[in-house]
Amino acid sequence: MSIEVKEGFVHTLQAYVKAGNSLKSSDLIKCFTPILWEGSSLRLIDQRKLPVEEVELVCSDWQITAKAIKDMVVRGAPAIGITAAYGLVLAAQGCQDLENSEQIKVLMEAAEGLAQTRPTAVNLFWAIDRMSQVWKGEIEHINLSQALEIEAVAIHLEDIETCRAMGAHGAALLGDQVNLLTHCNTGALATGGHGTALGVIRSAHEQGKLNMVYADETRPFWQGARLTAWELHKDSIPVKVICDSMSAHFMSLGAVDAVFVGADRIAANGDTANKIGTYLLAIAAAAHQVPFYVVAPKSTIDLATVTGRSIPIEQRPNREVTHCGEQRVVPVGVEVENPAFDVTPARLITAIITENGVIPQDHFTSGLAALFSDHSDSN
Repeated sequence: MSIEVKEGFVHTLQAYVKAGNSLKSSDLIKCFTPILWEGSSLRLIDQRKLPVEEVELVCSDWQITAKAIKDMVVRGAPAIGITAAYGLVLAAQGCQDLENSEQIKVLMEAAEGLAQTRPTAVNLFWAIDRMSQVWKGEIEHINLSQALEIEAVAIHLEDIETCRAMGAHGAALLGDQVNLLTHCNTGALATGGHGTALGVIRSAHEQGKLNMVYADETRPFWQGARLTAWELHKDSIPVKVICDSMSAHFMSLGAVDAVFVGADRIAANGDTANKIGTYLLAIAAAAHQVPFYVVAPKSTIDLATVTGRSIPIEQRPNREVTHCGEQRVVPVGVEVENPAFDVTPARLITAIITENGVIPQDHFTSGLAALFSDHSDSN
């Protein structure tokens, strides 16, 4: 039995399971993914080790999963949400011998623990809420842990299809032989597969439109240098790594046709939280009249957050700034700051690209709200 990857196909997965099939990633996902579900354990590519080592961390319970999210074994807003969903499956599997009411207590504890790992990425809370609807609703002809497993796999597969849709919408904006600039890592490593902003780049390459990708190194955690360059090089996509401070220089030379970045949370007015340094990049793009696009799924949009001023900004450990690997680069005793994200005002964003299409700047408020209206799927 084959699985059609599309939004809202939980019923198809239920039939797939009832036919005696497993929900292992290797059986269902044919593209590269950093999140591998094995039926009773979760394997994550340890992104802290890339590009020097390609190793995996095995998560056998929700606590290990939560620590993996907090410690950035897995990172990227969509990938964090998917991982948390699987963490709740592990929680359910670990308590399935208990009474239903006791199982739900364990799941609520796990949900709270997972929610505390990364405060900025709204996809985390979206995924936990979606999973919680399973144990809050009526479950027929299936046990709770299996129902949660089906929901988690659905979230994973839907994310891959969502990324492909965003890639197609973004690539349609581009001409031939373009040079693109990106920040942080927004590829398969940050999602279920394919990527958001890097998904656009990947789709453009598949269509023969891409000449070169400039990847900001993305200090202080080096996601661009370590992860984006690793992904693109692995796929034979032309890439050059540049220091974060070099972006404006290349724009001034006319070497950048457009900037594509991801998002960890988008407010109702279009203000966007993304990896620290994105705001500075947007200012440079505006100064040089370079289009600046944000690429993110609907699950990243938070209509309850009116503007970017209300988005919580995660503070990361000082060591990420004071050290490069094991080498200290800041004098002992000197204080540092390490906000993980900044907020780019909507006025600096040319358009927001979601799986539903492209929303231009002058339609952010109405366009983002329309995505969640009852008739949005038909538009």
